[in-house]
Amino acid sequence: MTSRIFLVFKKYKALDYRVMLRAVCQGGAGVMVFTGILLASSVPSVQAQGIQTISPEQKQKEQFLRAARFDDLRQIKTLIEQGVNPNQTESERGESALMLTVREDSYQVFQYLIFHPQIDLNARANNGDTALMLAAYLGKVDWLSELIFAGAQINQVGWTALHYAAAIGDEQIIAVLLENSAYIDAESPNKTTPLMMAARKGDLPAVKLLVQEGADVHLKNLLGLTAYDFAHDAGMRDVAKYLQQQMQHP
Repeated sequence: MTSRIFLVFKKYKALDYRVMLRAVCQGGAGVMVFTGILLASSVPSVQAQGIQTISPEQKQKEQFLRAARFDDLRQIKTLIEQGVNPNQTESERGESALMLTVREDSYQVFQYLIFHPQIDLNARANNGDTALMLAAYLGKVDWLSELIFAGAQINQVGWTALHYAAAIGDEQIIAVLLENSAYIDAESPNKTTPLMMAARKGDLPAVKLLVQEGADVHLKNLLGLTAYDFAHDAGMRDVAKYLQQQMQHP
């Protein structure tokens, strides 16, 4: 009996042991009191559990973002008809619903959102990325082309989609961006250019494409590094050799 009592004491630490002992020692009504204490303590309050109520707006937001992730076009349309803003953002990266469709391959919802009258095609995540930049980084040329057609901004201050396309050495995306007037020597916050990113990646065809389209091989970033330095430091010998030749004999 005693061992069982102390096991109960251990489980319900929040109770005053002395009160419980007195209840047990009294017997009879005391035991009933003790039983009542145990029953009351076994029902945790909402506050103790840390349960928070979710507002209808928050619930709709979560439903909308989930539908964007899982390409649930029917749910997206239903929620927008109920007044949900299509530019909802998730909390982890600050990415918009449109960006989530690009990341998660939710193509039906993507096509619907890019032409929605309320959509912000150039909404930025916490790191400054846009849907177009994300499509470039993920090598999704078709998605990128559709974003451009819908009116997504190509040129902007700081990192651009062309930087990202160059960083992965995707010639096709580089070409699409340049055909749509992407600024070839766009500078990141530390003045790194797309050519420097391509040189670091070591993709010679991508580097040649940028140079042939007019990228300046002599530009330096804030660390004083040229595209040649990027290639050399990354051990990309073929690219470094080509860039060195271009610097000496343009």
